[in-house]
Order: sequence, then structure tokens, then C-alpha cells
Amino acid sequence: MASVSDLGLRHTYAGKVRDLYEFDDTHLLLVASDRMSAFDVVMNELIPQKGRVLTGLTHYWVREFASSVPSSLVTCDPAQIDVFIPGFAGKSPWHGRATLARKATMLPLECIVRGRLAGQAYDEYVKSGTVHQMAAPAGLRLTDPFPAPMFTPSTKASTGHDLNIDLSAAASIVGEDALAQAQTLCLDLFELAAAKLANVGLVLADTKFELGFIDDELVVCDEVLTPDSSRIWPAEHVHSGETPPAFDKQPFRDWLSAQTWDRTPPPPAVPDEVVAITSARYVEAYERVSGHSLDDWYGA
Repeated sequence: MASVSDLGLRHTYAGKVRDLYEFDDTHLLLVASDRMSAFDVVMNELIPQKGRVLTGLTHYWVREFASSVPSSLVTCDPAQIDVFIPGFAGKSPWHGRATLARKATMLPLECIVRGRLAGQAYDEYVKSGTVHQMAAPAGLRLTDPFPAPMFTPSTKASTGHDLNIDLSAAASIVGEDALAQAQTLCLDLFELAAAKLANVGLVLADTKFELGFIDDELVVCDEVLTPDSSRIWPAEHVHSGETPPAFDKQPFRDWLSAQTWDRTPPPPAVPDEVVAITSARYVEAYERVSGHSLDDWYGA
């Protein structure tokens, strides 16, 4: 199998889940690992198939909306990546987890769209009646829909936690024009995705997009509508005021929340059964959303 040095790649970034490699002036290789992050701490255990699920779902959504939503993604096909990076076809552990993408100048915002009241937005709403310091209708309960999806940005912190901000604060960071473009693109994609998911009995509660500029065009970058970036619920289990099961890392977080752990490294050892349940949840998310077996995705 070819090594990173054999492929001429420069490892330039290691995130909680993704590794980023450079090899020329206009492209990047993003590799989604099976690492699990919870409460901003990377766990010791790997979640089998997680990287393939994140990559496969991103590819699915980008291709699904290619005609209306521009993206930095070039290909996930190992044979096509090999054209750009000779020898990649022999690096089988990365197949299905690697994305060849165009380089972009990233927008320094987390672009979150919320269709329903949940997560941090719910905590703020209970406390102050607002969402990202913005007005929200009175009388909402957990999982209730907003009258229309809300664009609710946050900062992108290099260390520590991102901070939820309102539209005025976001405009002060990126400018009014870029914010307006981001808001329109993200709300359009959210509504398209929510309608698509509704057709298979799923509710898109919220999701986070990463955006960047390529040749002055604002495009979607990184992961798109995955279990790591979205809350997706089975429609039949969504009841006002109740927490529904989600196709994400919730089993992992629930187990960690029950432990006497201060949410700082090192994390506790997670039982094999929790790892297995979490892996199965990710695989189910891919197959239910895409309508395809994960066995048919690259790297099986």
C-alpha cells in the first residue's frame, strides 16, 4: 500500500474527525476518520464505518443538488482521485473515506439552519425566549417547528467552543453581502433536504454547513448533511416536548453523560456495545437517507 510520502501528500491539518492533505495549488484531499468526538473531546475508541458514512452521505447530497447548490467536491471515486494523486488507488484503507476537493477561501462562520427547536437553541429559548439572541415565537416546546427555518450562525473558534451569534454580529465578521449569500444558499439547501428526507419518513431538525469562496463563488465545503453535522429524527417518533431518537452520536453521548466524567481529557473507556450501537446508527442513517446499502459505497 502506498504511504503518504509516496503519494506526495503534505499532512496540513488534523481535526477531531478529518485529516487534510495538500498536493497541489488548487486541490485538497480530505480523509474522514472513524474517530469520535463528544463534548469537544476525541474518544479513544473508533466507530467502525463512520468515516465512510460521512463521506458517502456528503457525496450523496452534493450530487443530489448539484444543479442548484455549488460545491467544492470533485470526486470520491478512488480511480478518479488516482488521476490527480498517482498511487491513490493502492491506498485501500482510504477508499470511501477520501474526498478530492477544490481549495476554497473559507467563510469564518458556522452556518447553522434550524427547522425545529432543539439542542443549544432549546436551552437558550427556555432561558430567555430567544434563539441566537434573535426573537422567536412564544410558547414553543422541544422539537416544535419554527414558522420558517432560521439561519442561526456561530463563530468558528480555533480553540474552545464556538459562540452562537445573531445576524448583526455575523455581518460584522463577514460583511452584509457575504452573509446574505450564505443565508440564501443555506436556507435553500435546508428546504430541499428537508423535503427529500420527509419523503422517507425523516425530519431534518437542524444542520450545519461550511461555506467558502472559489473564484468569487460561494460554495458548500466539507461535510454536508451528515449525522455529525445534523439532527435527523424518525418522523414517527417526533412528539412535542419529547426528545426523539436521532441518527447520530446520541447513544455515545447518552452513555458518556451517565458517567462521572468532567468532560475533559482523558475520556473514559467506552464499552464495545455502545461502540457497536453507535456504528449501526451511522450505517442506518446512510442507508435510510440515500436508499443504498453501505456495502455498495467505495471501500466496502
